[in-house]
Amino acid sequence: MNLISGIQQMGIGVTDVAKGFEFYKQAFGMNVRMFDDTGTAELMLPYTNGQPQDRRAILALNLRGGGGMEIWQYTTRTPLAPTFTPELGDLGLAICKIKSDDVLGAYNHVKKHFKILCEPQKAPCGLQHFFCEDPFGNIFEVMEGLPFFNSGKAKTGGVAGVMVGVSDMEKSMKFYHDVLGYDLVIYDETSVFSDLSGLVGGQKSFRRVLLSHSEPRVGPFSRLLGASYIELLQAENYQGRKLYKDRQWGDLGYIHLCFDVKNMNQIKINCENQGYPFTVDSAVAGEKFDMGEAAGRFAYVEDPDGTLIELVETFKIPILKKWGIYLHLEKRNPLKPLPDFFLKALRFA
Repeated sequence: MNLISGIQQMGIGVTDVAKGFEFYKQAFGMNVRMFDDTGTAELMLPYTNGQPQDRRAILALNLRGGGGMEIWQYTTRTPLAPTFTPELGDLGLAICKIKSDDVLGAYNHVKKHFKILCEPQKAPCGLQHFFCEDPFGNIFEVMEGLPFFNSGKAKTGGVAGVMVGVSDMEKSMKFYHDVLGYDLVIYDETSVFSDLSGLVGGQKSFRRVLLSHSEPRVGPFSRLLGASYIELLQAENYQGRKLYKDRQWGDLGYIHLCFDVKNMNQIKINCENQGYPFTVDSAVAGEKFDMGEAAGRFAYVEDPDGTLIELVETFKIPILKKWGIYLHLEKRNPLKPLPDFFLKALRFA
């Protein structure tokens, strides 16, 4: 049974969550604020030096389709940047993929907001893409392909995947296949890649594997979240550094990749059987966890290099919160997508 509905969001640590939301709203059309919540991260102690930390988080969506962005800011400490200049081949969440059905149009829009790192060109799979860097130092890849849920003026949709630096390709491929269902290898090539040459460290030789899933995702939000890619990157003759070495979850950069799931209890068993037990599970504090107007259960698991993967089973989301209307998912068929009009109504959340 397919228990993964798609990439729900990419977590992004920033110094000012309000500025971050406005930036991604203008740059990538992430204009639906699903929640804006302040509170204390009490359950993330393995990743916050054993101390609860206050924070504010905004979950932003683009209803053209794709995953969202959880824009995240510490409010009790100053978030730290890496102590070194990250480069391709370092370990962890390196580049966030954004979907587009008009790469040239997206390029002309995005260059008003971002530093362009490479012009539009073909990736090894033959699709057009380009790389850019936001004012906060995060690198994005805007790529063509993947169907869109909804029409709209934005030249991009939401998150379509991620490029992950890994140290052992075979172990990582097995993890993303067995735990997250990425069973389709689109390419597996080793070379010095011209399309990476504009990125810091991109001149090295890499083994580069692009993964997707052979079957469509299912679940309440599957039509909105859509298909996605995981691209694994292993540098040759280079010892990658962990991007969050000596830092905390929530510090600056890509803090986690989050998947929308169903039947968390079964996923927990699957992860344990694969040798990747949950490191955090909100169920230890009760079956439900509130995040502002939304509620659910979340857990974390680490990939073979310690990269953080969040899993969220959603129980409640706001549809028309001004009128106190919420969608409760616990009693719905977990395999059945929500009607399109429900998903489009999220713009009123």
